[in-house]
Parts: sequence; structure tokens; C-alpha cells
Amino acid sequence: MNLIVHHWDTDGVTSAALLVKALDLDGFTNMTAPIGEFRFDERIWDAIEKAKRLYVLDFNVPDEVEMVKVETLFIDHHAQRRIKNPLVEQVNPSLEGEHYPSCSLVVSERFGLFNAWSALGAVGDVGEKAFELERVRKLLEREGISREDALRLVELIDSNYIAVDREAVEDAVRVLLSHEVKELLEYGPWVKKAEAIREAIEGAVSGVEERNGFAIARFESPFNIISKVARKLVWELGYRGAVVINGNFHGKAQLYFRISGEEAERINMAEVIERIKALGTNAGGKREVLGCVCERDKIEDALKIVEEYLR
Repeated sequence: MNLIVHHWDTDGVTSAALLVKALDLDGFTNMTAPIGEFRFDERIWDAIEKAKRLYVLDFNVPDEVEMVKVETLFIDHHAQRRIKNPLVEQVNPSLEGEHYPSCSLVVSERFGLFNAWSALGAVGDVGEKAFELERVRKLLEREGISREDALRLVELIDSNYIAVDREAVEDAVRVLLSHEVKELLEYGPWVKKAEAIREAIEGAVSGVEERNGFAIARFESPFNIISKVARKLVWELGYRGAVVINGNFHGKAQLYFRISGEEAERINMAEVIERIKALGTNAGGKREVLGCVCERDKIEDALKIVEEYLR
């Protein structure tokens, strides 16, 4: 069995679809982790035990990958350490000091397959900034997808993880593989979710506190909207950064810290991530982003660490 473990967002879903198409995999199983948690759960470990080959895409879990006992291709673009496990081939430009906006583009370069999915992964991860890349613009133009269509497609694909629908995230790979890209703009199950989520995001943004040019948003919601709220605050509303706290997410707490490109020169996000992981939380991220899921009684300790950097 070919097993693909991928991140739950647009970049992870498109990376998985690209891999399946590039390798012409007839038989495969794709899985994502519990939404918001950077780990392999029992369900994934059980599947890994039965797999002949494992692919891990856009999911920054080097400690988990280090422990696998099956031949593995680990493709990513997040900052991470080198894997020592001889069964693992690690493909990650960040190891050579190169910054890629998405895993989808790394997968495309690895296999020489570029299409609209390659571009959508980038749009999903860096938003409007992706349109500054000539390769992204050309891939979208080639398939007749406008900037507005691309942003909407990302919103629709992401609606599955934001609604904390793990099964729908995994099914999204099949949906991509079986539909023309533009058809997905009218894909009913995704459209319905996206409408409800948009209302929740607007509500979260409306209650923001500002501190030294940083936005702090607190709310409670069953939707996994912390990253979307943070992107809106930084990318659309122009804050230096955003700290977003969902105080009750299915019994857990979430914290998300996103900073602008300028702030990334000052704030060492890898350091912040390690300090918050030391609290015993599930945390991960990259140069401009930190995401954390923890018990509700630990969220204030995590927030205190982040607040040290809001100068």
C-alpha cells in the first residue's frame, strides 16, 4: 500500500494530488493528522505499519518521521532539522537555505509536473504574495483561473479543515483528482462550509485589541479559523503581526502567531516555537508562523512567551 500523510490545508491537499498524478498511483491511501495537531495519531501509525511505502507531504513532523520503519519520501518546505533515519529521503529546500512559498512547488519541481494545483498550494500558504511569482501567475493563466478564482478555490478547499472535518480533508484529494479545477468553484459541500466560516472570521476580527502595532484577537469557536483570522489581520488590515487565541476549540485551546515579512527579520520564530513546545504543547510552524494546540490551562503561559516578542 502507498500511504500519503499530508497537511490538512490547501498546500497539503494539492501536494498530495500532485504526487498521485505524478507517480500515477492507482492504489493509495491518503490521511491527514487530527486537525490542528502536529503528530501522527494511532490511526496513522497503524496505517504506516501496513504500508509498503510512505509519503509525508507539507507536514512538519521530523520527530515522527525519524521513527518510521518503512521506506519514506518526506517532502516539505518548513524549517526543520535533517532526518537521520536511513529509510527516509528528505526533500526540503529550507535545508539548503532556500525559501519556498509552498510544498506544492517543491513536489512539482521534484517530479516535473506543474499545473494549477502547484499554484493553488502557494496561494494557500502565502495568499496575495503568491501572485508576485511569475510561475504562479502563468500556471493560473494557462488554465484560465483568475486571481479571484484562485483565492476562492483556496477558501473552498480550506473549508474542510476549518470545519474540523478530517474525513472531508482526506476526501478533498479525490475531489481534486476527479474534477476540473474551475468546476470546484461550484462544489456544493465546500461552498456551504465556506459561507458559515466567513461569518465566524468576521466576528473574530471585529473584537481585536492592538498593542504596538500587533493585533490580539480572542474568541471561542468550533471552527479552526485561527490562521485565517491572523492572515486577514496581517495581510489585509496591515498589522505588524497577529496573535490569535481560540480559548475553547473542542475542549482544547489554540494559539496562532503570524508576523509580517519585515518582522521576520527581527523575530526568531524557530526560537519561539521551541520555547512553546517546551511547555508540553503541540506546536510547529515556519519563518513567519507559529501554531499551537494545548490544554486550556496552558494557553496563558504560551501567550506570555509570545507577548515578549511584541515590542
